[in-house]
Amino acid sequence: MADKLNYRIEVTGPAGDRFAEILTPAALDFVAKLDNTFAGRRRELLDERRHRGERLRTGEERLDFRPETRQIREDDSWQIAPVAPGLEDRRVEITGPTDRKMTVNALNSGAKVWLADFEDATAPTWHNVVDGQLNLFDAIRRNIDFTTEAGKRYTIGEEPATIVARPRGWHLVEKHIRIDGRPVSASLVDFGLYFFHNARQLLARGSGPYFYLPKLESHLEARLWNDVFRLAQQELGIPRGSIRATVLIETITAAFEMDEILYELREHVAGLNAGRWDYIFSMIKNFSSHGADFVLPDRAQVTMTVPFMRAYTELLVRTCHRRGAHAIGGMAAFIPSRDPEANELALQKVRQDKEREAGDGFDGSWVAHPGLVPVCREVFDGVLGGWPNQLGKLREDVSVTAEDLLDVASAGGEVTEDGVRANINVALRYVDSWLRGTGAAAIHNLMEDAATAEIARCQVWQWIRNGTKLEDGTALTRELAAEFLEEELAKVRADLGPDSRLADAHAIFTETALGEKLPSFLTTGAYARYLTDAR
Repeated sequence: MADKLNYRIEVTGPAGDRFAEILTPAALDFVAKLDNTFAGRRRELLDERRHRGERLRTGEERLDFRPETRQIREDDSWQIAPVAPGLEDRRVEITGPTDRKMTVNALNSGAKVWLADFEDATAPTWHNVVDGQLNLFDAIRRNIDFTTEAGKRYTIGEEPATIVARPRGWHLVEKHIRIDGRPVSASLVDFGLYFFHNARQLLARGSGPYFYLPKLESHLEARLWNDVFRLAQQELGIPRGSIRATVLIETITAAFEMDEILYELREHVAGLNAGRWDYIFSMIKNFSSHGADFVLPDRAQVTMTVPFMRAYTELLVRTCHRRGAHAIGGMAAFIPSRDPEANELALQKVRQDKEREAGDGFDGSWVAHPGLVPVCREVFDGVLGGWPNQLGKLREDVSVTAEDLLDVASAGGEVTEDGVRANINVALRYVDSWLRGTGAAAIHNLMEDAATAEIARCQVWQWIRNGTKLEDGTALTRELAAEFLEEELAKVRADLGPDSRLADAHAIFTETALGEKLPSFLTTGAYARYLTDAR
């Protein structure tokens, strides 16, 4: 690795069992080299995010396919790098946090890929961040097990899933690691520690350092990741192109730049994924001042079959396959329960969703629970037959315009009191779980993550701002939403008991759903205190 530069690295998080194995001086120097090299560009890109978001909200800018990158979109000659080992077949991917139990269960689930999630499914306590790195370190070396409370021991089987790690997004920092007093990019902490410790080991085992990239809003942000990959490989002497990344298209601006994102990452990219809840949140955030045409119905009614969502997913498949990239479908968040009738109904919906994706040409899809792996696999087996993917299905029949992607009114539906209350209830429960250190929470038979808190509370904010009428004709005002909030708080408190963090969850919801502005719950004062103080 290159000589150490003149900077001071400080780890402010408390020590933990085996943390020193991850936070070695060499690993921290590697992270610092990445952060120092790219900190300025990262800040510039985040500034541009904010400025562009304001232009979109005020109507100063009309969202469309970029004219300056037309040549990239229209050029049929370029393709991404060939498929990497372990990523040829991605028909079922399971997602989840990087705690020890999930690590073992996910790798043994029968899924082809495990999305090891440091982002939305992980509450970013210092313990979770470093312990997750330790669990992946052990899993890659086949040195991990898990013992249940009943004493049953689980180890990794003979054919574990391929690990694809998801670092946190460019917008977040890791306050427990500082360079010359400033916090380091959380993206580069998660990526850097994982890559430094595991890249050579993964390549030696016939796989590679693979990543999911969240929350990108432009091809310039993809270009930044590509430059990070190049430097990381150079610093460690890893062959260029060893890294493969799958980009989540979960912002409306990124949906207009799919070709460009693939092009910027073409030596390192594996595919694109359709991330549902964050995509809807991005739509609300960027068009929050555009009136009733951009008001969405109850969350449960915004399915992947409504026209503007279907336009987005079909464009993703066409774009990916034209360039030789995998198209990965969305999440099946259902969690099997003890109610046979509820299970049958939920599994039927999951099957229908996966049949739509497989029929549209997706190469695979996500599930949140091992119990859903067989259903997803059966559906894709039926379409794929002996083929590992559907890259040959080019979807040349698909033609999507800017108007199609922005036609939110096509969702139809209605806003109901039950829908408002459900959003409030789920948001309170999830933020309580998150504040207690669990980022993937089982709520009402669904696996919810941080995207849940964002979509649930921003929908309430949007409905209040627009004076949206409920099914009985009553307009949703701040005062009425506050009444619902107090009533749902009482219900949730009765369920969760005295050890909850519901006071903080209530404060966060009030600030981010009932206030004048629409901040992310990750930028609230309560979150800032949590990130600094959490152990």
